[in-house]
Amino acid sequence: MAPLARLAANSARLLQLHKTVPQWHLTDGHLSIKRKFQFSDFNEAWGFMSRVALYADKVDHHPNWYNVYNTVDVELSTHDAAGLTEKDFALAKFMDDAAKNFEK
Repeated sequence: MAPLARLAANSARLLQLHKTVPQWHLTDGHLSIKRKFQFSDFNEAWGFMSRVALYADKVDHHPNWYNVYNTVDVELSTHDAAGLTEKDFALAKFMDDAAKNFEK
């Protein structure tokens, strides 16, 4: 399988995809996107992470994340492309939709 093409910083496609996940923030250099999710308690945070983990394994694209009690900090990028690809925005969208079932 050929490596995914990295989206060029400030490219029209990158900016278009970013508009689909407005709660995510582009990092300096546009090499990743970040978002903090907050839930009512640890169980909801863990439930969200479990749902995302199952999906991430299915699509073979895994987040970098950090959980403390009711918050989950997420950073997405595609390591093989050394930056952002369309897979990152697809996973971000999935995470946004999954969080709607849990967030306070």
